[in-house]
Amino acid sequence: MSERLFSVALTSPPYATLTYALPAWLQDTALSPGTRVIVPLGAGTLRVGVVLGDDGNTVALPEGVTPKPLICPLDVEPCLNGDYLDMVRHLALRQGVTQGRILGNLLPAGLRTSKVRLRLIDNGRKRLLKPRELAGLDKEVLQRLGQLWREGSFEVLVAGEDAAASEMCVLKADPPWPLRPSAHRQAAILDFLYERGTTSRKVLTETLGTGCTTALGALLERGLVAIEAIDEASCACGISEASSTPLDAPQTLVLTEEQSAAVGNFAAAMDAEGPATWVLYGITGSGKTAVYLELAKMCLARGRSVLLLAPEVALACKLRRDVANSLPEAPVVLYHGYQTPAVREATFRLLATTRNQPRIIVGTRSALFLPVQDIGAVVLDEEHDSSFKQDEGLNYQAKEVAWFRVGQSNGLLVLGSATPDLKTWHAAREGVLPAARLTSRVGGGTLPSVELVDIRSLGPTDGILAPATTAALGATLAKGEQAVILLNRRGYAPLMYCLDCGTVARCPHCDIGLTYHKGRERLVCHYCGHSVAYPAVCPNCKGMHYLPMGEGTERLEESIASFLPPGGRVLRLDRDSTRRQGRMEEILAAFAREEAQVLVGTQMLSKGHHFPKVTLAVVADGDLGLNLPDYRASERTFQLLVQSSGRAGRGELPGKVLIQTRDPGHYCWQYVLRGDYEAFFEHEIAIRQRRRYPPFVRLALVRMSYPVDCREGLAEVTSLAGELRRMGSQEGVQVLGPAPAPLPLLRGRKRFNCLLKGADWLGLRRVYGAASGSVSHRHLSLSLDLDPVNML
Repeated sequence: MSERLFSVALTSPPYATLTYALPAWLQDTALSPGTRVIVPLGAGTLRVGVVLGDDGNTVALPEGVTPKPLICPLDVEPCLNGDYLDMVRHLALRQGVTQGRILGNLLPAGLRTSKVRLRLIDNGRKRLLKPRELAGLDKEVLQRLGQLWREGSFEVLVAGEDAAASEMCVLKADPPWPLRPSAHRQAAILDFLYERGTTSRKVLTETLGTGCTTALGALLERGLVAIEAIDEASCACGISEASSTPLDAPQTLVLTEEQSAAVGNFAAAMDAEGPATWVLYGITGSGKTAVYLELAKMCLARGRSVLLLAPEVALACKLRRDVANSLPEAPVVLYHGYQTPAVREATFRLLATTRNQPRIIVGTRSALFLPVQDIGAVVLDEEHDSSFKQDEGLNYQAKEVAWFRVGQSNGLLVLGSATPDLKTWHAAREGVLPAARLTSRVGGGTLPSVELVDIRSLGPTDGILAPATTAALGATLAKGEQAVILLNRRGYAPLMYCLDCGTVARCPHCDIGLTYHKGRERLVCHYCGHSVAYPAVCPNCKGMHYLPMGEGTERLEESIASFLPPGGRVLRLDRDSTRRQGRMEEILAAFAREEAQVLVGTQMLSKGHHFPKVTLAVVADGDLGLNLPDYRASERTFQLLVQSSGRAGRGELPGKVLIQTRDPGHYCWQYVLRGDYEAFFEHEIAIRQRRRYPPFVRLALVRMSYPVDCREGLAEVTSLAGELRRMGSQEGVQVLGPAPAPLPLLRGRKRFNCLLKGADWLGLRRVYGAASGSVSHRHLSLSLDLDPVNML
């Protein structure tokens, strides 16, 4: 017997690539690579897989081997095209995992579920079938089904699409919430929506139990929660995220000479035969966004799509708004992780079925994996930002994925920044990458003056702002101008100190101090999410007398509000204040309308935003992150502070920047004060070369962890590290460690790191693959992070 066989990658565990035969009722049907199918696995289990390919002909099977037929396809036309599958293969090889695991991470959940119904229309009559029912149909009926499938008279419906699944519970108020102490179920619902975001009523009741129905009704009556039907079509086009404030009048871009030169270089690169990568180095306020918009216009004129990517959702929403203002007729799609799963799935489906239509895709790093065809250009704005690297779950570097995608379509990759990644700028200095420069602020503005404020004399109860800083802030507000204050530490207080026994409240799963969030009246672990109500009982002495130590954005907001002039207002922009849907856009729009004089926030407000009335930028703790155990610590600090400085003096009024520090002698400050990126680069690149760090070596981090109560874990770490060193000596790879991770206990697991340094990626992967496959590590969780940006 011979049959036509297909390789199918399973998109859920075990993520294997298995071989299946075509069912008899589809023998005359061509299943192209990229088609989703339902396949049997084991006894009665169904899985969704993606067809990777077939042999094109019938083949003779080994004696005694009978392949299982797949159940049915889920797509009439392939969901994924050949370029997309090439990207999946590239990522799988890069990470040393199966293609199914990659697809399981990239495809929305609704495209990976086998809980579907097949709706077919035969002679005007509709019929619904479950995939399991196909096996019980007779031959003639199945042959008719095959004909209907080829005619396109089949439709796949996701099972369970009822009112509860389509009704979305939306949080309508920020904490603190006016609840009675005994309203535990109402508090649980509000906490759930605060942490998870907009959630379907079905998921909410499945997670918290049907007993929460009455509590949900009470919250609806009080207006703390609302039920909304999400308009997926408009959300997929980014309309809902951009509609919190009216759009400005359409703008006509008038480019400066430097901007025009950059656009001309990019146009020539797009019209060349092969792919190209350019660096756009421009100081803050030099108009990089205008160059991106002109590039997007050129792509659409050539019938090609363009991806404009930002490292954070706030910047992506601003970029979406800039596109809408300058190119109001352009087809735009917004895509980011704060959107609901339903919206992200609707966007993916829309692009999969209309991939040939040119569009402007605006989003964060995950937008790189949308099924867009014929990409003319990909822009990574603030390309230096570590948010472009995903280091949990599927590890990937957005710059590498973007480079691969433009290579498939002979497109252009633009890496834009005022403070480029040192590796990027080293490549430009060495002539590997061409660079375009924007050296002047648009409109003739000048960079702000920068001063250091020594806060070594401040005590733990003095607050975080020095007298000189508060005086400058008061003078700014007295003139009717605005200020932004950066503190990259959210919450009210990072530590809670027990006055009775002297211990600090810590997370039992991570051994990390719990952060006090006053608005929620909870102590929260920012790593695993563990939280307890406050006031809390000290686990050591059972006392309840705590002293908040340190200052987060929530406490800073409170302290600033206390000395604002009458009618003054302060806003806060951080992960906590922007959890509610649309709240981020509301905060930014209100500050732009001058409804508040001060904006306090984390690094979310350090880059990209344009507020002409802001004349003072304060960095409340410039040392935060400067002394982390990471070879990039100085680079990141320099980038963050220069970007933060760029928020001041962007209009006609001159700007001023105050950076508070307890280490005024650190070498980084001399370059920050001058805003001299290239001098900082020369200093830092010399250190990298001397100590053998990128770009002069390839770097990989092997992360190992085991449950805290596992006795064999440490022995397995030691054994694996010994094998890494043995293999490293054969491959010329230097192996450092194992050493306890800077965060040695996280989510109930002890963590260790080994650092690998080598000449090429292949050698690093070979060492890891051989070592991890040759020793027993039953209790270890292992991962290989190539070119790590997070050393914690």
